[in-house]
Amino acid sequence: MVGAQAPLSQNPGRLIALVSGLLLAVAGCTSQAPAPEQPQEEVVDLLQQDWQHVPGVTADGDGLRVSATASTILGHDNGGRQPNPPLNLAGTHLVTEGDFSLSALFTDVTADASWAVYDSPPVIADEFRIEPAGLRLILNGDDLEVIVFDGSPQQDVTDPRPVYDEHVTVPDPQAAVSVRRSGDTLEIASAGSTVSSVPFGGVFASGALWLGLSSDEGSFRVGSLTATAAEGTSLRAAGPAVTQAEPSAQGLQALADRARPDFTIGAAVALGPLASDADYAQEFVGHFGGITPENAMKPQFLSPQRGVYTFEEADALLAMAESKGMRVHGHTIAFTEAMPRWMKELPTASGEERRASADALLDYVTTVVTHFRGRLASLDVVNEPFDLDQGTSLQENIWYRTFGPDYPAIVSRAVYDADPDVRQFVNENGADVPGDRQDALLELARDTNARGGHIYGVGLQSHVYDLETDAISTEDLTATLDLFERAGLHVRISENDVTDDRGTDAQAEQYAAVLATCLRSPTCVSYTTWGVDDRYDWWIDDDGGLQQGHDYLFDEGHPTPAHEAMVRALTSAQ
Repeated sequence: MVGAQAPLSQNPGRLIALVSGLLLAVAGCTSQAPAPEQPQEEVVDLLQQDWQHVPGVTADGDGLRVSATASTILGHDNGGRQPNPPLNLAGTHLVTEGDFSLSALFTDVTADASWAVYDSPPVIADEFRIEPAGLRLILNGDDLEVIVFDGSPQQDVTDPRPVYDEHVTVPDPQAAVSVRRSGDTLEIASAGSTVSSVPFGGVFASGALWLGLSSDEGSFRVGSLTATAAEGTSLRAAGPAVTQAEPSAQGLQALADRARPDFTIGAAVALGPLASDADYAQEFVGHFGGITPENAMKPQFLSPQRGVYTFEEADALLAMAESKGMRVHGHTIAFTEAMPRWMKELPTASGEERRASADALLDYVTTVVTHFRGRLASLDVVNEPFDLDQGTSLQENIWYRTFGPDYPAIVSRAVYDADPDVRQFVNENGADVPGDRQDALLELARDTNARGGHIYGVGLQSHVYDLETDAISTEDLTATLDLFERAGLHVRISENDVTDDRGTDAQAEQYAAVLATCLRSPTCVSYTTWGVDDRYDWWIDDDGGLQQGHDYLFDEGHPTPAHEAMVRALTSAQ
């Protein structure tokens, strides 16, 4: 064949050349191939994450500035105060599958710098805080206090005792401080030297890390803050659970919209479980159309120091509500309880002192209402004005001692001046059935308006702690609503919860009776239950012991018979 080449076996020179070329080609390819990839550490720069809703924390160039807030929780019967350092709830937390390292650099420390890492957010009630498992480091000069909580039940929940509390000396207070979890061990280091090693790595069992920065008395700057996954594990930044929750077409609010489009079904909520508990977040967003911040808008949370305001957590709740299309009821302005120390201790002995205290209180009212102007549908301007023994006398709190018995009208006028569109309510317990206390509430609302106030209606709390003594019949509630309607006032069922002490059937019947009666009355504009899931239903008994209730519409992520009874009541009203 013309042009055909002889077989390689007949041409040794050509064979050698070809083989040599192949060897060179293989050698060339081998020398250019990338080296095997080394495992890459997963590092999260926490300074690049969201800290905007953490009280006391502000952006400072490429770092963070942390200032003292003095946030505390006033105990039962206005007793002692429990520290309430903030966590980053509405911003970023970490999710990890195993071991991890955290590192922080604190500078410009004027007093103390506190860094908390918790396994879950604390449960915040109106009179106490349940301390979760976690670690707190407090740097003061070259002294580093290492505090570990394991999440076990406390003998006194208002005075939690750590399982470990040690003071160690750091070699260089200006150096970074690190925390490394390796199995059951937590290792604390500074300037490359281990200063503490403790067998409490198990406190971080949930796979979530919640971070807090605070100072008791001063301020400091955070120059760096990073998290690193251990080799073979993963770590990532995550946002609050509530961002993934969606309204349900079969939720309580959706059913109410079909029965009465102007009617709101709401719940009192807290930021911690909305951020950390997907069940709770979906229960709330799926079923409710209104939100009452359970504690975040009370005075001790909004202004822990005179002239200092910490709106961050309340703003986070309102931003969430706005993103889900919910109505917000503000709670509360004038209240005997939940006051910061500066407010509770305002002097009132002389006329001059009362005038100065009046200026301070009215400045608080104006600042708070102006801040939330346009974002609240309604607001409790006076909360629980009458004495605690179900009587009819006004409590002689700081508002009473400063302004006298006309203080509700003075507060109402100040609220109106700051936000004329928010609907004002006086909120009280024990007035949901006919009687002297109900008459006193009606008279207070009328008198307040006669003195230039702007009260739109009353909130009937409707707490049923004992079905023998606190039960609310359909007949009594109907008569109550008719009474306030004739007076030209509207009504909110504002804090309904019902004990299950007589069984879930009796509980369900009481829940449904209150909702159905309210729904039928044009003067009853909304219904709110004082909680969402029994997982967060805690109270302190007369002996100081922590007890869990079962008073809400959901229990451990599941609807209760009371919830089903409310669904039936709403469906039958359509």
